[in-house]
Amino acid sequence: MTEPASTLATKKLEGKVAIVTGGASGIGEATAHLFAENGVKAVVVADIQDDKGRLVTESIGSHQCSYFHCDVSDENQVKALVEWTVQTYGQLDIMFSNASIVSPSDQTVLNLDFSQFDRLFDINARGMAVCVKHAARVMVEQGVKGNIVCTTSVAASRGGVSRTDYIMAKHAVLGLVRCGSQQLGVHGIRVNSVSPSAIATPLTSTCVRRTRGKDIGKVYGPLTSLKGIALTVRHVAEAVLFLVSQDSAFITGHDLSVDGGLISLPGPNN
Repeated sequence: MTEPASTLATKKLEGKVAIVTGGASGIGEATAHLFAENGVKAVVVADIQDDKGRLVTESIGSHQCSYFHCDVSDENQVKALVEWTVQTYGQLDIMFSNASIVSPSDQTVLNLDFSQFDRLFDINARGMAVCVKHAARVMVEQGVKGNIVCTTSVAASRGGVSRTDYIMAKHAVLGLVRCGSQQLGVHGIRVNSVSPSAIATPLTSTCVRRTRGKDIGKVYGPLTSLKGIALTVRHVAEAVLFLVSQDSAFITGHDLSVDGGLISLPGPNN
């Protein structure tokens, strides 16, 4: 007798162990929940937002989820996160490197604040590389044909009128993914990225000044070719699930856009 599709859908990640950085809110939180719905043995939520991270763990259940305080800009903390995960659950199959920040100012080329620039690169570019490095090392050591996904952005493939440091860092992540996929493929490890358009999350709320007080969806909606639907964190989480599951078994080095056919980034008058 064939199992119902609804039952099969919950087993896409059965027996897998995953880490989600930036997992206490936004895309990371939604992805942690979706991983749990799809049968992971365990998902480790890593973040610096301790109270929120523990709430996510409680909502999923301690039998399937744990919280680990981790600042991805600190390599020792990332190494400790990966080691703790393996020691606790016996393996690591999935790394979703998602933690990211934005600078508090517009960061145009003529007015770059390099203290903000350096902090952002420490997390958005260097932090991504550290997560990929240590996850991959463990996967290679254990002979696990694992999956690594990094969060980039639609901004990773185009320029912008502001947020120069953010856009530069996201371009760097694409380079990391492309190099990682080439170098780790021999071990059966797949490395991909997901590039969402602007979405209402705690991260993007810090950019609200740039939208002149408008709802982010109202700013980006007219700039997408797909109408009648608004981007949610669940849409992005589902793209990540696709990339870490067997549904994408022969896909690596790919940047999956979740942008509704975005035509262009908003200009200064949007």
